[in-house]
Amino acid sequence: MKHILWATILLLLTPLASAETYRISGKATYADNSAVALGYVYVNCEQGVFECYQYRGTEAMTNAYGEFTVVIDADSEEDGIEILLTLKGENFTHVIDINQHQNSPEGKVYQNLKLQQNPTASGVMMGFGCFIVLFVVALVSVLLRTGSRLSTKRGRLEFMGYREAKRLECPKCKEMVYQHELVKHLIVDHDLDPLDAGEMTGRVMRRTWSEEE
Repeated sequence: MKHILWATILLLLTPLASAETYRISGKATYADNSAVALGYVYVNCEQGVFECYQYRGTEAMTNAYGEFTVVIDADSEEDGIEILLTLKGENFTHVIDINQHQNSPEGKVYQNLKLQQNPTASGVMMGFGCFIVLFVVALVSVLLRTGSRLSTKRGRLEFMGYREAKRLECPKCKEMVYQHELVKHLIVDHDLDPLDAGEMTGRVMRRTWSEEE
């Protein structure tokens, strides 16, 4: 009973180790030294390193300059544990160093991450590039069509605002007559009454409208 009592007293008098905030700061860059902006740095673990599992899933986002700070809780018992910092599928080993962290005036340890991969074009830039390509293709197409039309007299007149009057087929003689002259043609050349000529012209015009629709 005395042994249990003394063990309890010693346990109460022994200062409990309290976990402290452990910060890992650094800068993430691509192979061409450009900053990895707005990328997630995750904490991962090597298979079988069970002491690391408590930190797995911790994450931090890089800022516009590629700078990041991963924050975990660690004390002397976690000193020397290996964790992995994962960024864009690439892993970087970090060994928890409590002594270095405690002696740092900034209260953090530093580790930069340099990827082996180069930056890829963002979706916005790719979309903008596709838009530019489509715009250029459309512009070239319009210029080619305009150039071919301007090579003819009719095309040049249409470009200047002049358009050839529409022609209609005379229902009597099948001759192609300008639309505004069809009534006159039916009256003069086919001796139709003006009212009948107007009705016949109207029927021809309505037929062309239905064909266009």
